[in-house]
Amino acid sequence: MFVDLFAPFDLAGLALTNRMVMAPMTRNRAAEDGSVPPLMAEHYRQRATAGLIVAESTTVSPEAVGYPFTPGLHGEAHVPGWRRLTDAVHAEGGRIFVQLQHCGRISHPSLLDGETPVAPSALRPAGQAVTYTGPQDFVTPRALDSGELPGIVAQFADAAALAKAAGFDGIEVHAGNGYLIDQFLRDGTNHRHDAYGGSVADRMRLLNEALDAVTAHWPASRVGVRLTPENGFNSMADSDPQTHFTYVLGQLSHRGLAYAHVLEGDMTGGSTTVDYRALRDAYTGTYIANNGYDLARAQEALRTGHADLVAFGAPFIANPDLVRRYRDDLPLAQADPATFYGGGATGYTDHPFHPGDDDAAPERTAPAVPSAL
Repeated sequence: MFVDLFAPFDLAGLALTNRMVMAPMTRNRAAEDGSVPPLMAEHYRQRATAGLIVAESTTVSPEAVGYPFTPGLHGEAHVPGWRRLTDAVHAEGGRIFVQLQHCGRISHPSLLDGETPVAPSALRPAGQAVTYTGPQDFVTPRALDSGELPGIVAQFADAAALAKAAGFDGIEVHAGNGYLIDQFLRDGTNHRHDAYGGSVADRMRLLNEALDAVTAHWPASRVGVRLTPENGFNSMADSDPQTHFTYVLGQLSHRGLAYAHVLEGDMTGGSTTVDYRALRDAYTGTYIANNGYDLARAQEALRTGHADLVAFGAPFIANPDLVRRYRDDLPLAQADPATFYGGGATGYTDHPFHPGDDDAAPERTAPAVPSAL
């Protein structure tokens, strides 16, 4: 039976109007203390016709920060701004999860009040950190003691509780893109010899503990996981991603999660060696496919059963009405990469909706932040 990208989807009791997911994208528009300004609420409100929005990576503690002007959920002071944002999305009929994140070694002491970034092992990533004063070389991280890991897990649990207070429909645990949980999962960055290193089962221990902790505040059916098996971004590698992530996804199948959200391939342009259909088949729950999908590829993924939902990133930047543009075969606007990170409304909330009647209220075509926000 043909499944259309624009057909509704039941995400474990959460009704989605279509099968398009807005992928989490860091845009560096938060306040320095991690608070969410009205501008961010407007950005997400404009894109609420996505079946599901996964809000950008959101740090679970001050020690988890890896970039300037990224949002946080590690204090009651963060809740009102996020609540304004989720209310705005819900007022438009949208659904929204938040991605919870610890950057680990992908940080810099200047972002951490002089503290050294942490990691599973003391391995310095190649490249430079983005800081408030410009690019700076990454430093060698401090290897976490096993006794510190319950504290990391507690940070995810506390952030999950705050996400509920902030009105989100669910949470996504970020276990990809070279950040802390991914650093534990992949053997290129995890050289430990304790209970958190060595076998893939032990390297998965931190992810399992984080999932156990957040499901104290959310049912498992409202918790997703983001994985990036062979993404080389942030100086990452794994000796056998096919075998290792087949195991990870098989284990996650037993949890009854909302979904597994998998970035298929390498964002840095490296060759793809993983058979993602095999990974998808290893996971028995809802599978979100991500990375370079367009309309034709998305429809094919749904037709063949490769995916249940498809996530789109860059197309949503310049096309707040991407659902309508794909559905009605309208041309896509192109985003300006110079406005991706940091700044104000330019390149963020000023992208126009396509002219003509659509399924958005007329006022949503205006870039200005409504007074109610």
